[in-house]
Amino acid sequence: MTSSNYNDVTPEEINAWIKLYQDTKDEMAQNELVMHYKKLVESLAYRYSKGQSHHEDLVQVGMVGLLGAINRFDVSFDRKFEAFLVPTVIGEIKRYLRDKTWSVHVPRRIKEIGPKIKKATDELTNELGRSPKIKEIADYIEASEEEVLEAMEMGQSYNALSVDHSIEADKDGSTVTLLDVMGDTEEGYELTEKRMILEKVLPILSDREKEIIQCTFIEGLSQKETGEKIGLSQMHVSRLQRTAIKKLRDAVQKS
Repeated sequence: MTSSNYNDVTPEEINAWIKLYQDTKDEMAQNELVMHYKKLVESLAYRYSKGQSHHEDLVQVGMVGLLGAINRFDVSFDRKFEAFLVPTVIGEIKRYLRDKTWSVHVPRRIKEIGPKIKKATDELTNELGRSPKIKEIADYIEASEEEVLEAMEMGQSYNALSVDHSIEADKDGSTVTLLDVMGDTEEGYELTEKRMILEKVLPILSDREKEIIQCTFIEGLSQKETGEKIGLSQMHVSRLQRTAIKKLRDAVQKS
């Protein structure tokens, strides 16, 4: 398969590339599959982003879903890879939107209670002819009062106020923005923390992978600039970068 004839690829050829990658971890086979399905992943991401600012994030999440599908697809099944790929990518995107789009981190159990509270509130209001009490809602959804209160409070975190939001500052009606009263964050703390984590896990990388991570994440060079600096093609830099990031991610999760 080559980039010039992606539209002519047969399901048998797709399965052959998938099996080759699963059996040998052949990077070229994986790259061909990624290039072939890139536009499909982008279209699925657009379905949920509608071109908003997080579209690129959803594309990246979709690509993770694609790589996972390539790893898990059973070529012996009598069905096309696309039938397995599409729900896998959509599942990754929905999971990301569920877990990552809140303004602050909210435990999953609280997120799951939220819709139940809304439904219970509507039904109990109709049944009682008044707004239900916290205990009544908790009994209705079989949760504790503390969980209901926490979920109701956290539910306000889904959309944060802009730092430009005006608030009243004194009795005279003078106003300031949230940005005016927010403290500054010392950027050095986050940088130090990142460096400590990197120092802990970097030894698992090869010298070439360390060099690429240094160029792209520490020096802020693009993949093209990195390739020109160390004498590799952009595609080769991209593959090594993905490999290095996976190693680092796995190491951090185990630490």
